[in-house]
Amino acid sequence: MLWSPGQCPLDLAILLFVAYPEPHSSYELLGDRQRAVDFGRAAAARRAAFSTARRCRATSMTSEPSDVTTGTAGRRGPLRRLYDWVLSWADSQYGTAGLAAISFAESSFFPIPPDVLQIALSVARPTRSFLYAAVSTVASVAGGILGWAIGWGLWQGVAAWFFAYVPGFSEAKFEYVQSLYQSNAFLAIFAAAFTPIPYKVFTIAAGVCSVPLGSLVVASALGRGARFFLVATATYFFGAAAKRFLDRYLELITLLLLVAIVAGFLALRFLLPG
Repeated sequence: MLWSPGQCPLDLAILLFVAYPEPHSSYELLGDRQRAVDFGRAAAARRAAFSTARRCRATSMTSEPSDVTTGTAGRRGPLRRLYDWVLSWADSQYGTAGLAAISFAESSFFPIPPDVLQIALSVARPTRSFLYAAVSTVASVAGGILGWAIGWGLWQGVAAWFFAYVPGFSEAKFEYVQSLYQSNAFLAIFAAAFTPIPYKVFTIAAGVCSVPLGSLVVASALGRGARFFLVATATYFFGAAAKRFLDRYLELITLLLLVAIVAGFLALRFLLPG
């Protein structure tokens, strides 16, 4: 019997409202009450995190804020609806798979950064924060390889579509990225992977400019890994409080850290002999 009189009514409420309708209700047939209760509580936490996240402003979705909230007060712009759809994966048993797919797509064409979903999932299950960071990193780097392949082999045929329909992707930005690759492609890719600079522009431009694929993979792994594991560390130790802080300051933090890293390299260059 999954629940008996005398047990905590909260357990019953969680099981009836959360666990029973899910496929994991098969735990009842197995007589494994504790696993069902644990699953119910985790699902309830995910739902609470998702509800909180939906109320947050999508300030980091794109470099053009006017695209985020178009229309009247009673309507939501297409990017805001897409943002809400991304967060809806936090309320799904397939949240980890959704995080991998979004991280992969964001590296070449998808406009919503995976951080928003990673944070929601991590707040709900802090012990899996670093797993979510690893999933985001691997999938994002794999997506970066796809972006490089698009630039290397398909750019002439798809350039007009990217400039017209992918937010944050413009001819001026693309030409600027190409100029950056002439000086230091590795640092440019790392900076885009770590900061709110549109990473997808850099992965595709790397293919167009024939940047070595190995350089793209290493720079992306370092930059994306640093960003996602920074998020994981904060949510693991500080939970919901970290979410509120990251929602507001993540982009600023990554920019300041990048400035510190570059300053450190410049200091070494000028201070060390030879």
